[in-house]
Amino acid sequence: MLVAGEASGDLHGATLARALRGAAPGVRLYGMGGRRMAAEGVQLLIDVTAAATVGGTEAIAGVPGLYRAYRRLRAAAAGPGRPDALVVIDFPEFNLRLARAARRAGVPVAYFLPPQIWAWRPWRVRLIRRVVSLVLAVFPFETSLYRLAGVPVAFVGHPVLDALAGAPARADARKALGVDGDAPVIGLLPGSRRQEVAAVLPEMRQAAAQIAAAHPEARFLVAQAPTVDANDLAANGRPPVRVVAGRTYEVMRAADLLLVASGTATLEAALLGTPMIVCYRISRLSELLFKPLVRVPWISLANITLGRSVVPELYQRRLTGAALGREALRLLDSPTALAAQREAFGELAGALGAPGVGARAARHILDLIAAPGEPYDAGVRHAPREPISRASR
Repeated sequence: MLVAGEASGDLHGATLARALRGAAPGVRLYGMGGRRMAAEGVQLLIDVTAAATVGGTEAIAGVPGLYRAYRRLRAAAAGPGRPDALVVIDFPEFNLRLARAARRAGVPVAYFLPPQIWAWRPWRVRLIRRVVSLVLAVFPFETSLYRLAGVPVAFVGHPVLDALAGAPARADARKALGVDGDAPVIGLLPGSRRQEVAAVLPEMRQAAAQIAAAHPEARFLVAQAPTVDANDLAANGRPPVRVVAGRTYEVMRAADLLLVASGTATLEAALLGTPMIVCYRISRLSELLFKPLVRVPWISLANITLGRSVVPELYQRRLTGAALGREALRLLDSPTALAAQREAFGELAGALGAPGVGARAARHILDLIAAPGEPYDAGVRHAPREPISRASR
């Protein structure tokens, strides 16, 4: 059983599903995810990716739907036909509860893209130690943190490395998107959740108008996530902004500068070498609730991974269209500043592992199934056991 609740989890769950089917051709895959996981052969019992929310108070309206999803998955994970393994992907508030139910039923649990205990709410590691059989770490420094806490862990690398393997070259991306000549391209990535888009896209559009006033030749592209309706992105007025669906990596590659909502996209953009400004906004109440729990000084994975402030961040009250526009013009008018970001991004090469993340994760999951009830050792291979074939029936 594979369980993902957001667009990024669906993307990485699809990579893992493809690798599992390659390593164990008869395997049966089912659970919760989105269209990408379904396309890779996962039988979806439910899909909540389009309803994913941000913050704390913002999520209240979605609780009944998530509780219904949880009850259905709990019944499947702990019932008579329970799986040989449960693989939970990110989405920790939901997935840690499901992991608890699965472990009580004797089902081993692997956590792919585990909770960022190094960033906030570090005490969750105690729950992870009780309910997770194996953490599949995506950042190198996570390995020592989980080992010190007594949690079995294996470093597999970050799945964005697999997702970016097919990203086009800059020239090919610009050609595919119809961008001619040397006109500056500004990419707008307002996020994969409707609330994110509503919070940051208006500021991005104001910034675009400010950029266009100084650079009339500039082109503006909005990358539409699969979980966002095009109607939430469309708007009239100046400058014209083109909505591009299903081609986020092309937008990232083609752009000279990105205005991007904090999330996995910041790490993807950094690995592709595109300079950016990161922005985000949640409700004031959510900020008051969560700020005391945060242990890192940045909001973007690009800065967090590099361990220093490389890309500008505009968060909460600092995020205004005027401020975003000023910062964008500062970067666009300074080749040195843009080059400094690209140089810093070069440090990420190899730091997050190597492509083949899905295949490494699949191997560890199948090894976990082959050695039920044993403390997991990432350096030991095990022969498959009978329930692998049971899952394939």
